[in-house]
Amino acid sequence: MPAKQAVCVRGVTKIFDTQHALENLSLSIEAGESLALLGHNGAGKTTLMKLVLGLIRPDAGEVRILGVDPAGSGATQVRQHLGYLPENIAFYPALSGLETLTFYARLKRQPVSDCKDLLERVGLGDAGGKKVGAYSKGMRQRLGLAQALIGNPRVLLLDEPTTGLDPELRHSFYNILAELERDGVSVILSSHALTELETHTRKIAILRKGHLIAAGTLAELREQANLPLHIRLTSNQTDRFINFAPSLPAGVTGNLVNGHALELALPASRKMEILCYLVGNVSEFDDLDIYQPTLADLYLHFQNRSIPS
Repeated sequence: MPAKQAVCVRGVTKIFDTQHALENLSLSIEAGESLALLGHNGAGKTTLMKLVLGLIRPDAGEVRILGVDPAGSGATQVRQHLGYLPENIAFYPALSGLETLTFYARLKRQPVSDCKDLLERVGLGDAGGKKVGAYSKGMRQRLGLAQALIGNPRVLLLDEPTTGLDPELRHSFYNILAELERDGVSVILSSHALTELETHTRKIAILRKGHLIAAGTLAELREQANLPLHIRLTSNQTDRFINFAPSLPAGVTGNLVNGHALELALPASRKMEILCYLVGNVSEFDDLDIYQPTLADLYLHFQNRSIPS
């Protein structure tokens, strides 16, 4: 495994009874890299996380975390470098936040002196003495993140981590992730919040029925999908674009909207060509917006494609 590679999954198949949860799946994550894991319920995301955590073994292929098999003889050592936040986090309600974190620190054989700093980091510094049973869902989620950060993990797995967080706390959560990445931590994040992930992850992997159907950066996925780019021209003058719409260049389609706007669809590779054409041939438009395919658009596109053989 290359030195910079924190997670390596190679040719992994996992079968439960007759159900192929994962089929010949390969992907890798480098140090300081974040991966958004997308897919429908039952696509294999949780199975992949369990394999990375070493809770189950693959039926074929191999999993290496920091160069070590997480379910092999080096499991105890490598798990010291793993952090995990499950989707449905549950804590003993009679313990305080600080007591809860202290329990997990001792379980992981880490200094309990770090627990107060971890609570401060996730915005629970003033709530450390409060019973967890009185915490809101968002506070429990932040406590779960603090638990996952015990021991300064080198690989962090997060399953729907922003559930229950308001917009301000979501922003704070992604700031923490950015800090972790700068420190060389690798993050695997499973979420259905595609709009958030679009600006907060470096790599994306899309699963369908246990198969990896697409992987890469957002720019790479856009290139693979080859979905049209959209340009919207607007004008304060009614019917400004009626006579222009029929004269669009070949390969560009236009749609008039309420007489005040013209929406164009075109290949992404022709963006600069068409922008120059519009500036030179359309007079007195008031605004211009460019819309690239969103992560949601790409997700739907790849989910509707046939599974590669």
